[in-house]
Amino acid sequence: MRKLSFLLCLSILMLSSFSLLAQNAKKQIKMEDITIRGTFYAKSVYGLRSMNDGIHYTTLEDNGKKIVKYSYATGKKIEVLFDLNEFADSKIKRIDDYQFSNQEDKILLTTKKNRIYRRSYTAEYFVYIFKNKELKSLSKKGAQRLASFSPDGNRIAFIRDNNIFIHNILYNSESKITKDGEFNKIQNGTPDWVYEEEFEFNKAYEWSPDSKFVAYIKFDESRVRMFNMNRFEGMYPQRKKNSLYPENYAYKYPKAGEDNSIVSVWVYNIGDRITKKMDIGSETNQYIPRIKWTKDPKKLTIYRLNRHQNHLELLLANPRTGKTDLMYEQKNKYYVEETNFDNLTFLNDGKHFIYMSEDSGYNHLYLYSMATGNVVRQITKGNWDVTDFYGYDEKKRLCYYSSAEISPMERNTYSIRTDGKYKKLITKDNGTNRTVFSNGFKYYINYFSNVATPNQVKLFNIKGKLLRVLEDNKELMNKINSYNFVKKEFIQLPAADGKTMLNAYLLKPIGFNPNVKYPVLMTQYSGPNSQQVKNSFSFDWYQYLAQEGYIVLCVDARGTGARGQEFRKCTYKQLGKLESDDQIAAAKSFAKNNYVDASRMAIWGWSYGGFMSSLCLMKGADVFKAAIAVAPVTNWRYYDSVYTERFMRTPQENSNGYDDNSPINHVDKLKGKLLLCHGTDDDNVHIQNTYELAERLVQANKQFEMQVYTNRNHSIYGGATRLHLYNRFNKFLKENL
Repeated sequence: MRKLSFLLCLSILMLSSFSLLAQNAKKQIKMEDITIRGTFYAKSVYGLRSMNDGIHYTTLEDNGKKIVKYSYATGKKIEVLFDLNEFADSKIKRIDDYQFSNQEDKILLTTKKNRIYRRSYTAEYFVYIFKNKELKSLSKKGAQRLASFSPDGNRIAFIRDNNIFIHNILYNSESKITKDGEFNKIQNGTPDWVYEEEFEFNKAYEWSPDSKFVAYIKFDESRVRMFNMNRFEGMYPQRKKNSLYPENYAYKYPKAGEDNSIVSVWVYNIGDRITKKMDIGSETNQYIPRIKWTKDPKKLTIYRLNRHQNHLELLLANPRTGKTDLMYEQKNKYYVEETNFDNLTFLNDGKHFIYMSEDSGYNHLYLYSMATGNVVRQITKGNWDVTDFYGYDEKKRLCYYSSAEISPMERNTYSIRTDGKYKKLITKDNGTNRTVFSNGFKYYINYFSNVATPNQVKLFNIKGKLLRVLEDNKELMNKINSYNFVKKEFIQLPAADGKTMLNAYLLKPIGFNPNVKYPVLMTQYSGPNSQQVKNSFSFDWYQYLAQEGYIVLCVDARGTGARGQEFRKCTYKQLGKLESDDQIAAAKSFAKNNYVDASRMAIWGWSYGGFMSSLCLMKGADVFKAAIAVAPVTNWRYYDSVYTERFMRTPQENSNGYDDNSPINHVDKLKGKLLLCHGTDDDNVHIQNTYELAERLVQANKQFEMQVYTNRNHSIYGGATRLHLYNRFNKFLKENL
């Protein structure tokens, strides 16, 4: 018996040794692979456009040099529609984006993008005309923004210096249709900073379907207070070299409870050149987050949202008279879900529209009457959320949508008839799917990944038959197999209420031994309606940490997405409370595992995640030994009006909600080690947040570490910046865990 036990132990030891040798034989991940070289970057298919006939599509290839036409039926290349190499004297180095005219006889090319904020940029646009193979500049009077064809293809609207211009292609002329645009005062056709960031759109003008009108939103920022940032020489080549004084950059940023822009809606008549103001009521303390033409050019839809964001009205406006009528309204006891704004779809019958609502407690598709605004029918039903609406097939009366029906951690595509019948699962692979349909819905291209599979792009016909694999990332998989890749494991951990189970994933260290106790780094974002725990592929910093002997744990706390309205909105008016309670409770529960060293647990996060990690370190002082907070919000009074008030109302209405869970008010509880990181040019979460927290810590005589990145924005990147940042993380963890 003893001999048998000895032989068994020897066999186990030999197997462990062989396994360890195999692991050691694999390549080591370097931080440069993650932050600079893009060693594990997954390939994809870019610039995908379905053509009018519904049987061809185009992509942008050869590093932005070519626009190539393909057949949906075979996936094979048909022809190169545009080749930049044929225009060597055009001074265009690469195409950043492109759009066809409705007639597909012209292409509008976007080049030389120069970022303004998250979604906005200036660019140079060029028009290519197929008939005479002519390529010409849209305008030579300065960079443009948001250029778009009129539906008849004869004109192009664009923005310059906060004014709207119209370029006449036939006469190669341009006219200025607004004249009051001024930086930090009046914006025509483009949203102000807070609208762009929090209502997630950039283009605030729309052509009418008959090309006779241009509707646009005007933002009067006069009463919005200014925020100032110093910019140093560094990454701004337009500044004079060896400048002794930093540049002051000032822009309009409404913080919570402060004045917003006064917004109005106007329609310009191309024929008589008259501009008419639309009636959106006398209230100026409200939002206009979208405008959208119906199928009828005599009816413009205006979204009107109250400042509490719990009452949305859709107005129908007459572009000639400016008169408006209420078409539909949606109320919510918390707030209306702004992620649904782009899903409004008008049917060809001119009598109905499809929109999303949470009336059932989950986000679902509904069919409404345009005449009454009443529900005709709830199209999708169930205790799961519809997460995206892909389109409506008029001939078959089919809606195509994405949902979390199978699991909150997965996304699948379905079709369903508007009467709620004949629901069909289109994407059958378990993981995360994103589907792009052809015009006419005869074909679709699906982007798929899961924890073990990097991005796969496949072409199918509508019956689900695979026609062609456009990208399988086999080269990446072969590369990954030469490294120590750790697959995510999904688990559940209890929330602080002791009843709710939270979705989580973990990565175990290379050569994991259940008899060894490992340090843990918790990663999270935790913001409202966000999700980090998904069945999707990633190869990032966490793989490096697994190589270095850390367990990585990620938990989606209460308030995160795809689990219904009550789960998603339970943090209303108390941001930070339940989320931090849940992260602390999850850490305590996970620490009970024999392989966890409960004395060496850390938490980190970026932006909302930085708010959470710093708060957890203070509230969970006996749980976490260290925390990293990158670009954190440290008091919601410092953040913008639209986002903050959506979840908190104003500071004047909810003072305790703002203060009770702000890290700056919990500094006396700090026991562990804290690293604060921030960019000085962060226009989103101002470095003011980090500075204010740092001052509170100093006055409480609490030691901490801080890393500031000159001229870097909210994403903290550029040159070797990311490498430096993540090496800073690694150093901090090694020294403190």
